[in-house]
Amino acid sequence: MPQPLVVLDIVGLTPRLLQHMPAVSALAERGYRARLNTVLPAVTCSVQSTLLTGVLPREHGIVGNGWYFRDVGDVLLWRQHNELVGGDKLWDAARRSDPGYTVANICWWYAMGADVDWTVTPRPVYYSDGRKEPDCYTYPPSLHDELTDRLGPFPLFTYWGPNAGMPSSQWILGAARQIFDEHHPDLTLVYLPHLDYEPQRTGPDSPETARAARELDDAVRPLIDHFLAAGATVVALSEYGIAPADRPVDINRALREAGLLEVYTQDGMEYLDPWKSRAFAVADHQIAHVYVRDPADLPKTAELVASLGGVAEVLDGDGKHAQGLDHERSGELVAVAEPGAWFTYYYWLDDARAPDFARQVEIHRKPGYDPAELLYDPEVPALKLRAAAQVARKKLGLRYRIQTVPLDPSGVRGSHGRLPDDPQDGPVLICSEPDGARDEIDATDVKELLLGLAQLPAHVSANDPATVAADDRTTAPGDDRA
Repeated sequence: MPQPLVVLDIVGLTPRLLQHMPAVSALAERGYRARLNTVLPAVTCSVQSTLLTGVLPREHGIVGNGWYFRDVGDVLLWRQHNELVGGDKLWDAARRSDPGYTVANICWWYAMGADVDWTVTPRPVYYSDGRKEPDCYTYPPSLHDELTDRLGPFPLFTYWGPNAGMPSSQWILGAARQIFDEHHPDLTLVYLPHLDYEPQRTGPDSPETARAARELDDAVRPLIDHFLAAGATVVALSEYGIAPADRPVDINRALREAGLLEVYTQDGMEYLDPWKSRAFAVADHQIAHVYVRDPADLPKTAELVASLGGVAEVLDGDGKHAQGLDHERSGELVAVAEPGAWFTYYYWLDDARAPDFARQVEIHRKPGYDPAELLYDPEVPALKLRAAAQVARKKLGLRYRIQTVPLDPSGVRGSHGRLPDDPQDGPVLICSEPDGARDEIDATDVKELLLGLAQLPAHVSANDPATVAADDRTTAPGDDRA
């Protein structure tokens, strides 16, 4: 039988934070700890896809947490359909050795439609009157009630937003234990987001971040002990580390001022017009994909972006190839921020003309990532009380809008996406088994490592070209909002 394997994706885990996490550190004392050489962009969807396929974004196609879907003419972030991910998946490789190999995916991304046995992923209920209620998607469907009857509804509003915190990770830990105990998967993938929040809000070196690390360690300790007692191998890893950052770079505003980016107006609010823009950027933490419609505009656009304060480099075709980002979903150019800088998605020049979603937690309507969603707007008096009143209106079935997000990004204190400058701020991999110990591992080699730890019969190399038919799909899904 395969060796039970549990992989804990502890977002933002770094050597610097491990000093506050004795339970996770104890895994390394039992086995080993290795530096994990991540990929560009060092963001959730890209790195997870590399970990599970063993290939770079040029092959699996996940060039960020979102991109411009040229075939539908829209910027879409945080899609969920696993068919977007090309390449040979970890579970497919395992089943070539053991057709009965079973897998549980508990909140790793691109979960929907994945060929695994048990799936749990955040999925709100979107009512016809505009209300959004916390919930999750599960496969099989019966798993939904098994989990929510015992754990309650998935706490969506602590998974992201100004109230993001421990309850979401605690729920995920509870789901992981319940599925492990009752369904006995051979591989259990568990995503723990808690260390994604405070490092961005207050900085990775803040007392609040150290406290968050201790909180998560306290919560995960009994689960690690439980898995080990059940004979499982436990791997804890991270996708990226969050480094100090306090310099926002308004890349789209610069493109607009240069006459390259277009907007259209409705009800006094401005919206990005990707169809008519000669160039615009999809900002994703410290990376921005710059889409340029006319090749004749490439030199001008590249020069403009490179001249912005806070931009370290602009990757053209050769640069993208060197980083494994030469995929058709990538922008014609890819901007990489300097240490301490990050890219905003803002494209309006007057806050009075910002769209209403800019002041709300709206991860699917914004044409780029917005870390200010983790903050409360300090300019709004008694904002938390007002938000509570709006929640009360929601419970009465009334329409509501909670405007919590500041348009001033200066409160953000941490970011990621560029390759780490200091290994202390980079991701790690910790394994409870000492066999195969190493000092560092490439993200592209993690899939092969996990297959080895599973102790599968007649294991064939995960990247053997004779057995792998990597496919590079570009499916454009419909509305699969989380």
